[in-house]
Amino acid sequence: MKITVTPEALAWFQAEVEVPTGQGVRFFGKVYGKTQVHDGFSVGMTIDTPEKPIVKSKEAGILFFAEEADDWFFKGYDLVVAYDEKLKEPKYEFTENGEEREKGL
Repeated sequence: MKITVTPEALAWFQAEVEVPTGQGVRFFGKVYGKTQVHDGFSVGMTIDTPEKPIVKSKEAGILFFAEEADDWFFKGYDLVVAYDEKLKEPKYEFTENGEEREKGL
């Protein structure tokens, strides 16, 4: 898995989210909603301290990551964090990365 944050989304995070030293922006799977690859689940975001990250990406001093506990949600996909001009907030896009997906997920 890889996390890519577009320049527009990064600008939003820099303006709207305060990330204390030692913490980062964690992405996770949450119940309810829908993504292009998940029914009944959407992407959640919180400020958190990495404990067992499966992926980390640092952009302009901001750490973006996903935890081992959310591997089920991201397995087989890379996450692109883009910016929705209409809604003025981040949007999430998944691209297949060739990792084996478990059946039924």
